[in-house]
Amino acid sequence: KSLAELEALCTHLYVGTDLTERIEAEKALLELIDSPECLSKCQLLLEQGTTPYAQLLAATCLSKLVTRINPLPIEQRIDIRNYILNYVASQPKLAPFVIQALIHVIAKLTKLGWFEIQKDEFVFREIIADVKKFLQGTMEHCIIGVTILSELTQEMNLVDYSRPSAKHRKIATSFRDTCLKDILVLACFLLKEVLAKPLNLQDQDQQNLV
Repeated sequence: KSLAELEALCTHLYVGTDLTERIEAEKALLELIDSPECLSKCQLLLEQGTTPYAQLLAATCLSKLVTRINPLPIEQRIDIRNYILNYVASQPKLAPFVIQALIHVIAKLTKLGWFEIQKDEFVFREIIADVKKFLQGTMEHCIIGVTILSELTQEMNLVDYSRPSAKHRKIATSFRDTCLKDILVLACFLLKEVLAKPLNLQDQDQQNLV
C-alpha cells in the first residue's frame, strides 16, 4: 500500500463513521500486520505520515507485531525499541495519544524480553538508563521519561491470559526486586525538583509533569 492508501485506512479506522468502511479497514490492518512489509510501512507512517492517526496506526501495528506468540528475532526487537526511543526523543511535541501508544510498545517489548540475554546482558532492562537521559532534557522530554516509567510499571502488573501465568509472576517479581525501588526513588527526586520551583498554574507542561 502507498502512503496515501495507508492514510485513508487511518481515517476509516479512527475517525470514519461508515461501519462497512471501518470493517474493511480493520481487515486491511490485520493483513498489514501479517505482511513482510509491516515494519517498513510503520516506518513510512511515522516518518512521512501527515496526521497523528498515521502515527497511531504505526504504533498499533507495532504493538500487535511485538506481542505475537512467535516473537520477532531479538535483534529486530532491540532495533524497534531503540527506533521508538529515538523517535519520541526527536519529536517530543507529538500528540499525547501517539506518544502513549508508542511508549506502550516499549513497555510490552521490555516485559516480554525481560529475561532475554544478548552478549551476557539483559538487554531489555536498560530502560531505566534510557529514561534517565529523557529526564535530563526539556520539560517535554521529562514528561516522556515519566510516562515510560508509569507505563512500564502498569504493564508489568498486567496479567496477559494468553501467556503462562507462572512466567508473568516471574517477570513481575524480578521487575519489583530489581527496578521498582529505583523507579520510586527517581520519581520522588523528580517531584522534589519540580516542587522546589514555584508552581505556575498557566504552565500546562509543568502540571502534566507533576
